[in-house]
Amino acid sequence: MDAEKIEIKKKIEEFARKIYEEFEKGNPSFKFIIRGNLKYVEYDPTKDLIKLKKSYGYREFFNLGHTRKFTQTILIAALAKKLISENRTASLREVFYQLRHTIPIINEDTFYEQKESDSVIEDLERTLNIIREKIHIKADRRGYVYGNITMRDRSRGDEWNCSKLGMGGWGVPSTIEEIEILDINADFVLVVEKDALFERLIEERFPEKHKAILISAKGQASRGVRRLIHRLRYEHNLPVYVFTDGDPWGYYIYSVIKRGSMKLSHFSELLATPDVKFVGMTMDDVDEYDLKRVTIKLTARDEKRIKELMEYPWFKKNRNWQRQFNKMLNKKIKIEQDALAAKSLEFVAEKYLPEKLSNPDRLLS
Repeated sequence: MDAEKIEIKKKIEEFARKIYEEFEKGNPSFKFIIRGNLKYVEYDPTKDLIKLKKSYGYREFFNLGHTRKFTQTILIAALAKKLISENRTASLREVFYQLRHTIPIINEDTFYEQKESDSVIEDLERTLNIIREKIHIKADRRGYVYGNITMRDRSRGDEWNCSKLGMGGWGVPSTIEEIEILDINADFVLVVEKDALFERLIEERFPEKHKAILISAKGQASRGVRRLIHRLRYEHNLPVYVFTDGDPWGYYIYSVIKRGSMKLSHFSELLATPDVKFVGMTMDDVDEYDLKRVTIKLTARDEKRIKELMEYPWFKKNRNWQRQFNKMLNKKIKIEQDALAAKSLEFVAEKYLPEKLSNPDRLLS
């Protein structure tokens, strides 16, 4: 067991020891950081990061309103220690089933549904200040990498190059802490919102022609994908560009990669990459490339979301983003990255991306 795992295991044991000792004194409890919406986060403009405010809550065993979640937290912590000790990992779904049982006499289930255990895992993360992947609890694999990058799984000893795995590339696991990046032959990273565009760029040989590492986020980027982006930028000094749809949902995907999310604001410095640039679809592109005929009309839900984004502190003082939002509202349109196929299948790889990447003035940040 490496030093980091020993330290994490020790932290869980100290958490449990404190609770055990408090049972002898009276009412055992533990403190955790409250998370949630904008009320509990703050924007740090100097680092361009969303951070969690230090607002604390307490769970007390002898408080009837807290007892259930208190005991659920102990169950999760005990399983985490077991997983680390045995060098095994468990998915969020497996954790739910591992710990779900009916308590005799009182006939009470430990967990009724998975969202209960997921919520408690997030509480434990903030209590211990340890991301769940480091306590060997993982989410489903989501996202793919293609390009001339060689990796090794420390736990298994396997090595692979992500350009030699077929057009599908390498599937990014929930945790990449055991993944070593051995060698990279690339000039930049391009994060693509959708699989269809990821595969289009591979088919058009974009990574080889432009020495790029492609990452498919498959929508909102998973923790594993965000952590990998962070590592490629700060451990390997590769510029990162994000290519999404021209709609409020795509713009928020970019924002989460760049600044972090409200839900995971306590781990922004591990997961966010503040100096990524936006190379995706904008309202200016609609005019520049004569794409009006392939735009989509905004829905009431889209308009509501745009207005919410406009009020977020990290967008509110950014004139370039405010101009895009206002232009979208005025035109009442949005545009998908797939719409570039209306020009030709090769247009995105041969004209759109090369032109935007070579012109810094057309990139948003």
